[in-house]
Amino acid sequence: MIQISESACDKIKEMLAAEETPNLFLRVGVKAGGCSGFSYGMGFDDSMNDNDKSFEVNGLKVVVDEDSAKYLYGVEIDFKDAGMGGGFTIHNPNAVATCGCGQSFRTREEDEALAQPCED
Repeated sequence: MIQISESACDKIKEMLAAEETPNLFLRVGVKAGGCSGFSYGMGFDDSMNDNDKSFEVNGLKVVVDEDSAKYLYGVEIDFKDAGMGGGFTIHNPNAVATCGCGQSFRTREEDEALAQPCED
């Protein structure tokens, strides 16, 4: 479903190890909002919901809620360590439009009415 590069997996595992909560996993999702229609969400969680889908990537447990799954199929998450310009990047082959800030996207099937101004 989601591809995570080795460098992104390593960074996420490093961040998980720094947390003091056991049994954490990576939760990836989308929500309506942003200037293009949908915004990505990525963070740590320790509880699953009934509609969650879980899978493993390079030893990393990843969870996606059912509603987000259709927008995230085929997504590639990478991490570049480049000083101030580094960080996580998301490439979504389902996106037909993305925001200039890179934090939101729109798919062909979704209505542009969801779009909102960027919050810089």
